[in-house]
Formats: sequence, C-alpha cells, structure tokens
Amino acid sequence: MTATLSAVEDGPADAPVLVLGPSLGTTTGLFDAQAAEFARTHRVIRYDLRGHGGSEVVPGSCTIADLAGDVVALLDRLGVDRFSYVGVSIGGAIGQQLALTVPDRLEKLAIIASAAQFADPPSWAARAQQVREQGTEPLVASRTGTWFTAAWAERDPSGAHRLLQMLRDTPTEGYAACCEAIGAFDVRARLGEISAPTLVIAGAEDPATPPDTVRVIADGIPGAHFMVVSGAAHLPNATDPETVNAMLRGHLG
Repeated sequence: MTATLSAVEDGPADAPVLVLGPSLGTTTGLFDAQAAEFARTHRVIRYDLRGHGGSEVVPGSCTIADLAGDVVALLDRLGVDRFSYVGVSIGGAIGQQLALTVPDRLEKLAIIASAAQFADPPSWAARAQQVREQGTEPLVASRTGTWFTAAWAERDPSGAHRLLQMLRDTPTEGYAACCEAIGAFDVRARLGEISAPTLVIAGAEDPATPPDTVRVIADGIPGAHFMVVSGAAHLPNATDPETVNAMLRGHLG
C-alpha cells in the first residue's frame, strides 16, 4: 500500500528537480539549509517519510522498497519525471532503492550518513516494539551524541531542540514501521547495479553509520565519490550545512 506523502516545494517550477529525503524521526525541516541554498538553481522537493510529519500513517510494517514507492508516487503526482536525489540515513537507503528501481528517472544521487545494510539488523525490530509501547520520548536523550555531537548542541541549543522536537512529534507507528524497514534493508550485493553519478558523505563522529559503514556504499557503486565531514555526527547536513552544501554543489553542478 502506497502512503500519501506530505511535501514542501521551493524554487522555480521549471528548474531541474532536486528531491531531499529525511532521516528517521525527522521531517522536511531537516533540510532547511539545503532548501535555502539549492532553491536558487533547482525545484527543490522535500518530503516527510510515511508516518512522519504531515504524511499519512500506514499501520503495520513496511520495506525500503515501499518507502521508495511512496516517493515515486509523490513525484508522479507532482508531474516530475527526472530528478536528482539527496537522502540522509533512511533517506539515503531510499535513494539507493530508487537508483535500483527507477534508474531511468534518476539523474544524480547523493547519500549522506547511510548504509547498504544498517548495523545490527535484529535491533531495529526491538526498537520498533519499544517505540510502539513507550513512544519516541525514551529515544530523545540518546540522540545527543548520535544525531549531533554534544559540542554542537552546546553551540546551537536551539538547533538541537528543533531537531529533537521533530522526534518527539513523530507518530509512534510511523517511527516503528520505518525501524522495521531499516532492519530488513540490505542492497550490498546490488550496489554495482547503480549507474547514477553518486556522492557518498559520512560524518567523522557518527556512531550510527560510521565512516567505514558509509564507505561500503561508495566502494560498491561504480565511480562513486566518498567524502567525510570532520567533527560531524549523523546529521551533518543540519549541523555543518556550509560544508555539506559545498560538497553537494560540486556534485550536482
């Protein structure tokens, strides 16, 4: 079953399309800095994952292929054929899936703080169960050090609060279903099939998807480029936007 996704558009309607895919427990606001930068040259489309933000909550588990199907349905609804795509974490997994399922529509791909298979797959079902029972609040404290470093949170407490509020506001079932999708995801054997020009970015201090995990994607995709954001954790596009935007500019042209 396809979910109806909520989306925000910025930039000229006739410009090349850039789609931005968020991480687990965040919303379109994760990409405020990228929208501000790239709306000058692109039609920027930010979406909320199913069961997140303003998107439809679909009860029950789903797969990354299902989430990619949601994005394709959104783009069809918006009249978009070809597009470039930037995704963070689960958003980056969706990007890999799009590159495999609709390769003729994908122009360029950028994957940030993601994996071809995420660490400890069984733990994701356990997290889904925990969230269904207790909500997302028990996860909030551990996001400092994971999503962003403690030092960044001290420098930008309002930014940290804004990101954590996205997690607090995420519907329980939406978060849990996406956890199950993450746990089942594994495209390591298919990376060689991805033909879109690809940039892969890691955060040097990211405990969720450490650089060595992220590098597996770049090593597997022919011609992919790999870059690391020093001092950044799991959401480098939000904590180090100038650095990440410069990397994306170089890739997207």
